[in-house]
Amino acid sequence: MSHSHQHQIEFGRAFAIGVVLNTGFIIAEVVFGLFSHSLTLLADAGHNLGDVMGLLIAWAAANLERRDATERYTYGLRRTSVLAALFNAILLLVSVGAIGAEAMRRILEPAPVAGLTMIWVAAVGVLVNGVTAWMFASGRKRDLNIRGAFVHMAADAAVSVGVVVAGFVILATGWSLLDPISSLVIVVIILVTTWGLLRDSTNLVLDAVPRGIDPGAVKSFLEALPGVAAIHHLHVWGLSTTETACTAHVVKREPQLDDQLLKQIAHELHDRFGIEHTTIQFECCDAPDCPTEHEEHAATQ
Repeated sequence: MSHSHQHQIEFGRAFAIGVVLNTGFIIAEVVFGLFSHSLTLLADAGHNLGDVMGLLIAWAAANLERRDATERYTYGLRRTSVLAALFNAILLLVSVGAIGAEAMRRILEPAPVAGLTMIWVAAVGVLVNGVTAWMFASGRKRDLNIRGAFVHMAADAAVSVGVVVAGFVILATGWSLLDPISSLVIVVIILVTTWGLLRDSTNLVLDAVPRGIDPGAVKSFLEALPGVAAIHHLHVWGLSTTETACTAHVVKREPQLDDQLLKQIAHELHDRFGIEHTTIQFECCDAPDCPTEHEEHAATQ
């Protein structure tokens, strides 16, 4: 079984379980939130609804990006994963705006809260979100989509821990104002955890060099290859949330086509920088002042 197929089965199962668990938990939060008059539970339910939508979108994109290329979509639909990551980040920002507005209203108009109900429901949230985050943990460094799912679930688990603590404090002190204050803490946590996802997905949409790749190091590697006089039109960008492409014009001192050098470049770019798709255009340096390999070496001493 190929690594790609294993990845599809592993995280396809994780997406399915995560959606089912979180949908059930959302229903419980809404019911008990209304019963206990807890804005914190209702706010977290709204956030979890956004997460379920995000999981569904990321799941759909993960399947679409594996479709074969067509005459019109020559790279296939790989970049749907990038769009999904960006949409998820925007969706989270919209949800925190609604949560923040309602929290401020509750601060101005406090209402009694059932602390014990908050504790039990939030404790279930710690379990549901913790298990879901754990299922995505192994892929969070390789795929921005998987990372988005992991960050959302891990943040929700941490938020649920905070709700449990707030419930105990409300139960002990009767200070119901802590409920909307906890909602504002949720807003801050979501903003912090969403920022990296928004930044990275926006960069991928703009064809920026993916994080973890130093374009200067890529250029230096190419310039140091034997027989190479110069490098220009170097571009490195993300084809999807998991694949990186590179194109470059390589100026050679000798006019011969060098298939071995092409293979070496593709191999080294993959092993050193994780670049899977490489397109190199050779050009001949026929100008009178084109440096020879010996002259260039002497100039660097």
